[in-house]
Parts: sequence; structure tokens; C-alpha cells
Amino acid sequence: MVNEVVVRIAAERIMTKGLNPKTNQTYLIDDITNQDYRFAVEDYILANTEGV
Repeated sequence: MVNEVVVRIAAERIMTKGLNPKTNQTYLIDDITNQDYRFAVEDYILANTEGV
């Protein structure tokens, strides 16, 4: 089970090219090592970028 708030925050940072607070570099999908969160973030990004 994933925390939807964490998923939204991570996805928004990735979509806006925000900083990863851990590395202080641009947040990338590859920075997410937990498979459940990675899939949830990918799904969130796909759902929120359709038609763009």
C-alpha cells in the first residue's frame, strides 16, 4: 500500500523538474527505488499528462 500524498508530491516534482530533497538534483523517476511507489508515480503522471 502506498501513501497517495507521497505519490502526488513525488510525481509533481518529477513533472515540474523540481529538486529531489535527498540529492539536491532534478527529481527523476529513476530516483524512486520502491517498485510500488514507482508504479504509482508512473500511473499518476500518465493520468495527469494525457492530452498534453
